[in-house]
Amino acid sequence: MADKEFDWLVNNKPFIQLFLYFAKFIPSTRSILTNVEPANSGTMTDVKEKLVKLLGAEYVDPAKRASRDHLLEYTPKREELTPRFVKDSYVMASIPLRTDKLMQERYVSNVGTVRYGRLMEDMDLFSVWVCQQHVKLSKLPPDGQLPYIFVTVVANSMKIRYDIHGIDNDLRVSGYVSWVGNSSFEVLVWVHVVNGNELHEITQAGFLMAGRNANNSGPAPVNHLQPHNDEEKEILAKAELRRQQNAELRKASVWQEKPTQEEHDLMYDLLEKTTDKTSLELYKRILPPNSRWMSEAYAVTTILSFPENKNRHNTVFGGFLMRIAFEISLITSFKHCKSYPKLEHVSEFTFQKSVPVQSLLRILAHIIYVEKNYMMIMTTNDVLDPTTSQKITSNVSYFVMSAPNDVQPVIPRSYQETLLYIHGRRKFKNLAFINEKSTKTDIGNDNKCK
Repeated sequence: MADKEFDWLVNNKPFIQLFLYFAKFIPSTRSILTNVEPANSGTMTDVKEKLVKLLGAEYVDPAKRASRDHLLEYTPKREELTPRFVKDSYVMASIPLRTDKLMQERYVSNVGTVRYGRLMEDMDLFSVWVCQQHVKLSKLPPDGQLPYIFVTVVANSMKIRYDIHGIDNDLRVSGYVSWVGNSSFEVLVWVHVVNGNELHEITQAGFLMAGRNANNSGPAPVNHLQPHNDEEKEILAKAELRRQQNAELRKASVWQEKPTQEEHDLMYDLLEKTTDKTSLELYKRILPPNSRWMSEAYAVTTILSFPENKNRHNTVFGGFLMRIAFEISLITSFKHCKSYPKLEHVSEFTFQKSVPVQSLLRILAHIIYVEKNYMMIMTTNDVLDPTTSQKITSNVSYFVMSAPNDVQPVIPRSYQETLLYIHGRRKFKNLAFINEKSTKTDIGNDNKCK
C-alpha cells in the first residue's frame, strides 16, 4: 500500500466493501487458538486504565490534551520491525457481571438481557488493546509509551449466537490479530459467557484497524504477521481470502453496481402495485394493504457529545458511536414491529470521519428492507454545525433485527427510496446466517474454558 495508507483505507470504498463482504467468513468460536492460554488483562475496567496510561490520555478537558510529539522519534521504519505470531496478540479480559453491581446496572437491559450496545463499546475498545499487544518495538525505552494511535476503520459481521438473560455469569472478551498490512490490522474479537469451566459464545466481530503515528498525522508501519503453526497458517489464509475476492466486492452496494435485470423487475413491480390505475395523477401512490411507506419507518435523534464520550485520542469514542447507533436502531424496529426486537446481526459499521468532542450529532435510523420477521436498518451518524447548518456523515451502519412474528413490509415511494430498498435487500441476501439451517450456537456444545 502507499504511504498514506489510512486515507487510502477510508476513501477506497472497494477495499472496504471487500472486507465487509468477506468478513462473514470470520471463523466461529471453535477457531479461537487451541492449546494456547490467552494473556489475562484483568477486567475491562483494567484494560481501559492501562490504555489511558499507555497513551498518556489522563486529561479529561479537551483543551488540555497532552502532547505526544516527543514520541515521533520512536516511529519505526518497516525494516526495523520483527515479525509477530497470532498467539502474541491473543489476550482476554473479563466483565464481572456476577459480582460487580455497577457492571450489572450498565450491562443489563430493561428486559433482562445483556445490552449489546455496551458490548459493542467494549469490543471496539478491546480491539485497540489487541493491537497494542501485537506491536513490538525493539528500540522503545522500558515502560515507554508506544508511538502509535490505533483507530477503527470498519467494525463488521457481529453475529449474535446466544442471548444472555440475567446476571448469573461473568463475560469474557478475547481476541487476536488475524491479518496485517503495512499499517493496518484485522482484529477478531469474541465475547463469551463463562459458565463454570465452560465458555459459551455470545457474539464475535471483525475490526479493520489502522496504525497511526503518535500525533495522528500519518500512518505508522506495524509488525508483520507470520504463522507459528498450521492453525495460524489457516487463520492467515482465511484472512487473506477475505481480501482477495475482488469479483464479489461491487455486489454490496447499488452505488457500486447498478441494479440487475431481476432488481429492475422488482422495482417495476413495486411501482405497479402502488400506482392508481384509475387516475392519471402524476404523484399519486397507493399503499398496499398491511404495509408501510419506507419514509415513515424511521427514528431520528440529536445529541451533544461530551468529554466523557471521548476516546484516548481526544475524539468521540467509536464504541460510543456504535452504541447510540444500535440503540436508535432498536427503537426504530421496536416501533415498527410493535414488540421488543432481537438483534441478529451487525452487517457493518464504517468510520468515515473522526468526530470532535462536543460535536452535535444527528443519528437517523431507517428501515430499508423487511423480509418475513427480519428488518434491515440503515443508520447514519451525522456531525452538525448549527452555525452553518452543514452536515457531514461520520458513520454508516447496518443492523438486522428480528421480531417474534412477521412484520409489515416497507414500501418505497420515490426512486431514491427504491434504490435504498434494493441496497438493503442485497445486504440482507448476502448475509451468511440467513442461509444457514441454524443461526444459533447450542449452549451445550461450546468450548471449555482454557
